[in-house]
Amino acid sequence: MTESKTVPPTSVAELTAAVLGGSLGVPPAELSVTSAFWLHHTTRLPGADVTYRNYYVLLRVGEVFGASSFEAGELDPSYCADTSGRTLADVLRSGAALPVRIAALDAYLAAVEPHHASPLAEEIVLPAGTPDVRARARDAAVAGLLDVAEGTKVALIGVVNPLVDAITARGGTCLPCDFNLRETASGLPVARDMTEVVDAADAVVATGMTLSNGSFDVLLNRCREQSKPLAVYAQTGSAVIRSFLGTGVTALSAEPFPFSQFSSRPSSLYRYPRTEP
Repeated sequence: MTESKTVPPTSVAELTAAVLGGSLGVPPAELSVTSAFWLHHTTRLPGADVTYRNYYVLLRVGEVFGASSFEAGELDPSYCADTSGRTLADVLRSGAALPVRIAALDAYLAAVEPHHASPLAEEIVLPAGTPDVRARARDAAVAGLLDVAEGTKVALIGVVNPLVDAITARGGTCLPCDFNLRETASGLPVARDMTEVVDAADAVVATGMTLSNGSFDVLLNRCREQSKPLAVYAQTGSAVIRSFLGTGVTALSAEPFPFSQFSSRPSSLYRYPRTEP
């Protein structure tokens, strides 16, 4: 991880090549997947009329988990039996689905430097409570990564309704984009073209799922070219996103597994502070 700061990656493929080349620490051939998970859950917050359907790949390596979301039907649960026991180098070089390779890359980078051990990370403890209480606390912490002044146009890539509310509560104008929604819970129209909302925005907030659907490099380059701040809220690939801090990613809210939605007790996320775009 330390050398990735000296020679920053410019793309996910470049980061993967650096990992496979052994330049970031422990060779990935020496780290094995002990458990592989295919996880599906749904969420519908009180008063909402939208049910979120979430799917995750989880790969356990030692004390950490690599995580990646994926779309319905993209990955069969049988991948689990084919992945447990393999080295991370083997998984990264394989023809596995992109979410599996993102989870393997995330597991490697988290094993090299867990978020709780990073000197750059600020631990935020989310309060105990109901799903909506915890979601609002989490998304307020994410919104705090950007300077949202009155009238700031914020592109939101991957709609999370409490995050929409957190942006608007700070006086920002939210420009949402999502493949699976037509409007937000508050009635805002949701675009499908990511570049459309990025080009119209003053700042960008994106979820880590941009890694698992292959759009992260496009988003990163667009924000670099336009010198726009990019904050990322990541359950998917939180350690992967961390590798791009200061080279396109302005700030990061990293939430390693187990995620906040799986517990009613206090849990931690890790905020990495703002840098200049």
